[in-house]
Amino acid sequence: MTEVAHDRITVEELSELMRKAAGITVSPEEIQQQYDSGFDALGIDSLGLLGIVGELENRHGAPMPPDAERCRTPRQFLDLVNSALPAGA
Repeated sequence: MTEVAHDRITVEELSELMRKAAGITVSPEEIQQQYDSGFDALGIDSLGLLGIVGELENRHGAPMPPDAERCRTPRQFLDLVNSALPAGA
């Protein structure tokens, strides 16, 4: 198993967060295939996304951008949270 880089959230980490925080099992491959599709297409609603944001804040000890829970697609979400994470955190 590869170590997750702490300064970038990967699709693998997002997949794991979706399972843990929202109870939705989506493989990293499925996320990549639907990178620009809505989270709703993956079975994630706004409450599930809020849970993912909360889990990320706990893991990284830093608040996520206020718009994170309003992201519509995995690409939008990862771009936003990765730009907000301090490098090397």
